[in-house]
Amino acid sequence: MTAGMRQTRKCRMPLGFRGRSLGTVAVAAALSVGFAGAAPAALAADVQSKQWYLSAMQAEEMWKVTTGEGIKVAVIDSGVNPSTPSLKGQVLKGFDATGAAGDEHNDYRGHGTTMAELIAGTGKGGGLRGLAPGVKIIPMRITDTEFQNQHSVNAHDAEDAIRAAADSDAKIISMSVGSESPTQRERDAVQYAQDKGKLFFASVGNGARNGNREEYPAAYPQVVGVAAADRNGKVGAYSQYGQAAEIAAPGSDIPYWCDETFQRYCDGNGTSQATAIASASAALVWSAHPDWTANQVLNVLFDTASRDWEKGTLSKYLGHGLIRPSMNILKGKGNPGAPDISPLTKEKTPGSSPSPASASSQPEKKEGAGDTAMAGSGKEKSDGSSLGLILGGAAVVVVLGGGAFAVARKRRTA
Repeated sequence: MTAGMRQTRKCRMPLGFRGRSLGTVAVAAALSVGFAGAAPAALAADVQSKQWYLSAMQAEEMWKVTTGEGIKVAVIDSGVNPSTPSLKGQVLKGFDATGAAGDEHNDYRGHGTTMAELIAGTGKGGGLRGLAPGVKIIPMRITDTEFQNQHSVNAHDAEDAIRAAADSDAKIISMSVGSESPTQRERDAVQYAQDKGKLFFASVGNGARNGNREEYPAAYPQVVGVAAADRNGKVGAYSQYGQAAEIAAPGSDIPYWCDETFQRYCDGNGTSQATAIASASAALVWSAHPDWTANQVLNVLFDTASRDWEKGTLSKYLGHGLIRPSMNILKGKGNPGAPDISPLTKEKTPGSSPSPASASSQPEKKEGAGDTAMAGSGKEKSDGSSLGLILGGAAVVVVLGGGAFAVARKRRTA
């Protein structure tokens, strides 16, 4: 890498779980926190028992309707290993933007593979089960700060990866990597993705206790910033907040591959995991309504999110609320709205083409038990930082998963 490239390079890391500045914290007991990297918490044999959110979100019931088939998700991250038992047959050819040795199927951190499994894992071999196991993954490999320090790399890898994802067959872009340094080149790439009709999710970051500085691309107006919540619907203590938080998804106490050796899973927290789960949720809804546009899928996710504040207003911690794809998949709820108007910017998007079938709203079923946010911790605060939730039809009852995160560098996983 030339000196000039180093000056323009952004420090970036995955926002999800490990020591370094990946910001990972494991929940040992109620209000008791330990670093996830300190000890393995789960082996593949029992890791599925730790995926608490699948039952809470009524995954098994939704899979009877759709598994996300027909939808491809571009995962912009550290690469995706297609050989883990849970991802065999799930990973397609992608793009390596790093400029270093290897390709998009060489995951140098284990982070991208975790994100892919949380989205599309089959669970074979006892591995992670994805929320949308019918989805196919298109990996886009970029660098994190540690990788940058060890290799000569492409200074514009993230921007190039976003454009490659926009040009791919993926309908959804999932990026659990962030930087505190926006650039015009990246802004243009994000706009390009929107113009191509993509639905772009990104982690808001894990630095709530370390300055809460905005992370990009989540803070760009065309990107859905995803915050992390625990099993009670309370925002994670690490999850960044503010205008970038558009929606929340489960992010606490969720297993991940401990490292690039793919020998064991650890327990951790992060907005990375939340972003993968939000992306999978969108894939389920889009698979059930293939004629919809990205705007309509997102409108429905916002409309059906669980909240105990007025619809249309945003919590600075949880955005529109906690994501609930089952409300649409199982109950037919959610107004898709106009196909060509972004629910993020309220502006017309050139990548969306209206169709008679997609322009009409769905008839809503009558609300029944389990359809709304239940009273509880959400009534304790009026700022939307805490919410006692029913994600699908089952009440979510468990311990708080908070944690302190060390953020040492600017490019990080959430």
